[in-house]
Amino acid sequence: MKRIGTVMMAAAITVMGAAAQVNQRRENQQDRIANGVASGRLTAGETARLEKGETAIHKEVRTDRAANGGKLTQAERHQVNQQQNQMSRRIYRAKHN
Repeated sequence: MKRIGTVMMAAAITVMGAAAQVNQRRENQQDRIANGVASGRLTAGETARLEKGETAIHKEVRTDRAANGGKLTQAERHQVNQQQNQMSRRIYRAKHN
């Protein structure tokens, strides 16, 4: 019985860690955009496009979580990670053009 509790606790920590990772990544990318604005490396148009992309990803995560009882499935986490990778490349290119 004790082992089942330990396994369930480990699973809960893994799920919470995945959710925290998605949120932390979003915060980091928002900080990168803000730094680009502060340094003058991003124009108003670039900033608006990047913010729109970030908002779309965040909205998708909220919708997916609402559909799954507050959690993302492994496939959804993978998809969000791919989208965040693409967004990260867009932020880099916008700041370095």
